[in-house]
Amino acid sequence: MARGKEFEESVVLDKAMRLFWEQGYEKTSMTDLVNRMGIHRKSLYDTFGDKHTLFLKSVDLYDHKISSALAAGVKRSKTATEALQFIFLSLIHGEESPASGCFIVNSTVELAARDKDMNHRSTEMFANTEKLIKDIMVWGQQEGEFTTEYNAEVLAEYLHNVSIGLRGMAKTSMTKEKLLRIAMLSMDLILR
Repeated sequence: MARGKEFEESVVLDKAMRLFWEQGYEKTSMTDLVNRMGIHRKSLYDTFGDKHTLFLKSVDLYDHKISSALAAGVKRSKTATEALQFIFLSLIHGEESPASGCFIVNSTVELAARDKDMNHRSTEMFANTEKLIKDIMVWGQQEGEFTTEYNAEVLAEYLHNVSIGLRGMAKTSMTKEKLLRIAMLSMDLILR
């Protein structure tokens, strides 16, 4: 009779995600994963497939966590300005592992040019984030909070680019104060 799993799939997937986030895809070995996840190699393969499949599942998990948190924070916001501030503050202060930067940005830089799966995922994830920002821009323009000199889509593209830059810079020894200044200047440029 076959033995049942002796681990919680979501818990060990979270451990794999954190390891990939810390080390990147290329530097993470199967031995590293087995050790961090605390499961046998056969169980890893039987449950998650190969390293690449496990990595993509880890990326999806991270995206789900971040997207859910951002959407919930925006939904709780009373104004579009507050929603945009929430986005920027989350990007600067909200990471569980700020020294590792953003897992999606890191993985995109590392792999997207040569890994069609990661390229597809990052393109889709970035488009979803840009849509969230665009919805905030539309809201703010309708309420008279944000400039109408540019359409909401153009503002969203600009602010998304700023957010990607902030996520990348967060991986360095850049101070939070400097990141906040950059975010607040970007906000000032769109406020009415």
